[in-house]
Amino acid sequence: MNNQEIEKLENKYLNKFYHFLKSFEDEMMAGFQTKEKIKDDWYGKYGSNISDFAIGAERIIYALFNGKGIGQPNSCPVGSDMFFEVKDAFIHIDLKTVQTRNIGDITKNIFVGSNQNSYKAEIKKSNGGSYNPVRIYTPALPTYYNKGKSNEKICLTFFITIVYEDKNLNILNINLLCMPNGQLENHYGAKVLAAGKNPDKARFSFIDVPNFELLDLPKPRIKVIYFNKAMNKSFKNSLEFYEKIFNSQGDL
Repeated sequence: MNNQEIEKLENKYLNKFYHFLKSFEDEMMAGFQTKEKIKDDWYGKYGSNISDFAIGAERIIYALFNGKGIGQPNSCPVGSDMFFEVKDAFIHIDLKTVQTRNIGDITKNIFVGSNQNSYKAEIKKSNGGSYNPVRIYTPALPTYYNKGKSNEKICLTFFITIVYEDKNLNILNINLLCMPNGQLENHYGAKVLAAGKNPDKARFSFIDVPNFELLDLPKPRIKVIYFNKAMNKSFKNSLEFYEKIFNSQGDL
């Protein structure tokens, strides 16, 4: 596949998953609220570090995808939590949750695991300079599965991000993002990646690659599934990037 064909396929599935999640938005939000039915039996048992919210949210999202038969799940041990095959691609989808106390973790980039993407590139400093020694990020996923064989299929990467209030677990924002396939490094270069906490870790700098640049008409790599317009003003200011996308989608 050439680079434009890759972006056409990435855009195809970004739109497909976006419309899928929007069509089941009511069911999804209702699913997130089911925890309230048994709140007295779990609230306070996990302290203030409720990473367990992610576990509950994953159940709801994964149940939607699995229940609607989006694709054939794959048992490969190296991959995202959701990894499945469709007729023209292998697709990885990972869910990431962020508490409002850490809202800065999602305003410009997000952490990505090596088993969630195929984008090999140099990680550069925020000013564009190289580290010493040079930091090369090597992901665990291939750009294509069965490359060079008759059953070759491209590897695509998507992320669902959920921002929620740490005090009451209310959901403020849900997004769908597409990280470029590794072959597109010859177009996007190093700007897809930002430095992680350790030399071998990376973050997807979506704010620097917000669009499919190779399409005849560039389109966003990011879709906003849900945006709570009534959220705290400071939170809304932090999530301004997503609100602008949400407004442009016409989902008010």
